[in-house]
This record gives sequence, C-alpha cells and structure tokens, in this order.
Amino acid sequence: MTIESTLAQFIDAHHVEQIEFLRQIVRVPSDTPPGNNNPPAEKAAELLTAKGYAVERFAVPEQRVRDYGMQSITNLIVRQKFGAGTGPTIALNAHGDVVPPGEGWSFDPYGGEIKDGRMYARGVAVSKSDIASFTYALAALKAAETAGAQLNGNVELHLTYDEEFGGLLGPGYLLEQKATKPDYVIGASFSYAIVTAHNGCLQFEVTVHGTATHGSMPETGHDALQAANAILNAIYGKLPDLGKTRSKVAGINTPTMLVGQIVGGTNTNVVPGKVVMKMDRRMIPEENPAEVEAQVRAMIEGAVAGRTGIRVEIKRILLANALKPLPGHEKLVAALQKHGERIMGEPIPAIGVPLYTDARLYGEAGIPVVLYGAGPRTVPESNAKRADENLLLEDLRKATQVVACAVAELLA
Repeated sequence: MTIESTLAQFIDAHHVEQIEFLRQIVRVPSDTPPGNNNPPAEKAAELLTAKGYAVERFAVPEQRVRDYGMQSITNLIVRQKFGAGTGPTIALNAHGDVVPPGEGWSFDPYGGEIKDGRMYARGVAVSKSDIASFTYALAALKAAETAGAQLNGNVELHLTYDEEFGGLLGPGYLLEQKATKPDYVIGASFSYAIVTAHNGCLQFEVTVHGTATHGSMPETGHDALQAANAILNAIYGKLPDLGKTRSKVAGINTPTMLVGQIVGGTNTNVVPGKVVMKMDRRMIPEENPAEVEAQVRAMIEGAVAGRTGIRVEIKRILLANALKPLPGHEKLVAALQKHGERIMGEPIPAIGVPLYTDARLYGEAGIPVVLYGAGPRTVPESNAKRADENLLLEDLRKATQVVACAVAELLA
C-alpha cells in the first residue's frame, strides 16, 4: 500500500469517531466576547489526552487577558516526532474561539446536530472543524509510521483561543513565549482553495467629546452627535476613492472602511455630550499600515476641525498586518494542491482573501504559512458567523486526507 492509501484508510475508518470528536468540541461554548476560553481549551485537552497525546497548556496571565478585554485564555500545543525528528517542523493551527451565535438559529448553536450530512453549530466551520481535521490528520500520520511509512520531522498541533480578538494572545503569545518555532504552518481554512495572502485591518475607537445640555436650550451645549455625523460623512465619503484602489492579489479587491458600532447620548431630551464610534479599515496587502493609520487620523481630525467645544480622541484597538507569501510557502502550496486535486476531484487554486486571520502572526515571525482546511468554497456557504453555521461532513473527511497526505510528503 502507498502511504496515501494508508492515510486514507485510517481516516475513513475513524470518520465516525472524528465526527463525535467535533461534536464534543462545538458543545462547549467559546463565545468571544466575553472570551471565557479556558473551558473549551480544557475540553480539547481532555479529548486529546484520551487519544494518547501529551498536551502542553500555555495559560495567558489573567490580568493580561482582562486588560485585553477577555476573561481567560489557555492555548494548547501537541508535539509529535516522526523518525529521527531531524526533518522540518510543521505546525497545524486552528482557533477554538468563536463569535457569539446571535439570533435566528434553526438548530441548537451548541448542539452539533446533523442533518443531510451537515453538522450545525457555532464554530463548526470557523474553525473548530480544523481542530478535528488536524487532530485526525496527525493520528493518521502516526498510524502510517507504525505501519512502516518512512517519515522524518515533527508535527505540532496549535490550538489557540484568541482569533476573534486578533490573535495577539493566541499564536502571538506562543511565539512571544518562544514556545514554538516551526518551519512551516498550515492554518485553518476551507477545502477548495489555499489561502496564501489576506488583507490587513486597522480598528479604531473614536470618542467625540462635546458638552451635554438641556434639549430645550441646545445653544448652551456642544453637540457631540453633530460632530460625529461630520466624521461619518468623511468616512463614507471616502469610499468611492477607496474603490478605485485595487489589489493585484487574486481574490482580494479593494480597501474598505466602515463604522460598526455607535454609542452616545444620555436621554432623548439631552444634547449628546459624548459619542463613541468603533470603525474598521481593511487594508489590501499593497498598502502601508503606518500610512493608512496616519491618513485615517487626519481625516477624522479634519472633519471636526474648527468646531467650538468639540474634542476628539482616536485610539487604535487593533492592527492586523496583511498576510503575504514568504519564501518556502510554495512547498506547502505544491503539496496541498497535488493531493487536494486528487482527493477533492478538482483543481485547488492558491488565492488571497479579503478577511484577516491570526495566521498572519506566524508570517510576521518569518514563518511560511498558508491556510487550508475543512469547509466550502466561500464563507457565506457555511453561514460562518451567521445563524445555522454548518459543515458538510464529507468535506471534513476529504480535507483531513489532503492535510495528512501533504504533511506526509513534506516529512518524506
């Protein structure tokens, strides 16, 4: 038997077990916010330990987590040596934190219910599915070595719990603590394309200060909402120009900018004295984050310049750099494309995507990283971050085979 057939045979034989593993993972809430993510990490550690893995826990200090805006984070690493262990170290990273389920579900968002070959649950596609796919790809590689396959190197599972807040206390923390230094990384994604690049993101909290006063005498105060409206007009007035800037990376279009949250005022009959807005500026890989931040700050300050009694504070709350291909990533792409086309039955393109991920942090550390895992062709197909998020379980089975075969080739 070839190593590919050995891996496929193991994964097929353990598919039902893998489905139940995934169901146990999605049944533990890991909504972020609020970000109480020790319990889901402990469940994952329990399941991995039961499979015979030695699980290393990396708990982020409580005060640091709370200062960050979350409640608890424990990241996990599993390390598996193959052969002499002198070959490359390949990390498989998936995040176990998810956005809250929201309204409109037809299924229990923490139930892991199955209908028509699909499992429904929050996080089942992004990215708890790849906790399952990477775990069973590693199990298949272990079984193949036991059966006589000649492999040499190391595989690490990185399960992190901070992607929805940007990843600085997930992969960022593991790298900062020098807990890992892999040669290559495969991060969580979907099955029909390999992501080699993605957008960057800047997020700001903009606080507009005025002076509250009685609504019957607005001239005695300074309306923070009117000033905030001028900022909104400046932001959305910039969109036509942003739409003219196009990325050269396939799959990525133009920069974007939006205000996602506005809070302000004290009562219906009171001139608002304070308004807080949270905004998001997505950057294509070709943009320089420092230049973009300076432009956004100047635009906001310019929108309220000269307004008596108005003061604006601009606080950066996130800087996620774009993911760009690094030398060496082509080995990952070639192996995943080769086995992906064979197993999925169609060509697997290498593309960019307009979102951002915590995988960028490996790239910032100089480690070649691509994204590939279990899921459909597009995010909307899976209802990721919407009601009734789901995963076609056949994609889980096939993606596990692709990852196992690609890693085996790199370790051969």
